[in-house]
Amino acid sequence: MNKDTIFIASLIILWYSSNIGVLLLNKLLLTSYKFGFPIFLTMCHMIACAFLSYVSIVVVKVVPLQRVKSRAQLMKIASLSIVFCGSVVGGNVSLRYLHVSFNQAVGATTPFFTALFAYLITFKREAWVTYACLVPVVAGVIIASGGEPSFHLFGFIMCISATAARAFKSVLQGILLSSEGEKLNSMNLMLYMSPIAVLALIPAVFTMEPKVLDVFVSLGIEHRFMWILLLLNSTLAYSANLTNFLVTKHTSALTLQVLGNAKGAVAVVISILLFRNPVTIIGIAGYTMTVLGVVAYGETKRRYK
Repeated sequence: MNKDTIFIASLIILWYSSNIGVLLLNKLLLTSYKFGFPIFLTMCHMIACAFLSYVSIVVVKVVPLQRVKSRAQLMKIASLSIVFCGSVVGGNVSLRYLHVSFNQAVGATTPFFTALFAYLITFKREAWVTYACLVPVVAGVIIASGGEPSFHLFGFIMCISATAARAFKSVLQGILLSSEGEKLNSMNLMLYMSPIAVLALIPAVFTMEPKVLDVFVSLGIEHRFMWILLLLNSTLAYSANLTNFLVTKHTSALTLQVLGNAKGAVAVVISILLFRNPVTIIGIAGYTMTVLGVVAYGETKRRYK
């Protein structure tokens, strides 16, 4: 095994660990530690992303710094940041009510929403067989919902909203930053989006979660590891973005998509083992159908480009 293979394999393992770690720590903090403040949790993630993005790009120079060239471009980045905030907050809120396994099943429907928004906004059409592959993606989640022992309607709505916002952000990014002069790589985009997200979340935290600081201090005193877990969680949130970029750079977007499908399955298995949440044969069958639909969708997109 050569050095390049070892390096790429290490990146993939770190990417998996970061993504799954964020999910599991979010669930642990929001439920086991009774720290029911998903907006504040999202703000912590964004603060870490802002600081570590600056260190990575400006200090360590992982990638060259790309500067914002106009106020119009900054407004576009701000729009993306707000949508991104909505997706992360929605995902964190859903984890208060749903198990990680079901959360991942719903999140796997991202390609459906991406195709839907691409058609509605840009009128971009795919081959009919590509759209046909989205049928099992949606049907699988419907089946999994019926077989979910701990189904919670509000949590489901928040999870679907987060998934839709994530897909909308990717389509919006392609539209707003499509010109050659405005294109930013994902690392630089995170550098500029994160501080804007923090500024947007601060008033939301103090308006919707006014007791967060008191609870944060009291829980930190009661559970001595909570602050460490929150710091680790926020750092992993940035690591997930960094390794996502690096895996794409050293492999391909298609490889990332395939690995992402497998990552969801791994997260489901780990969450079931850790949290001992009940699952049913119907739920597993529904999630399997969704994942297979996503795999087929990615393959048909590649073939009919």
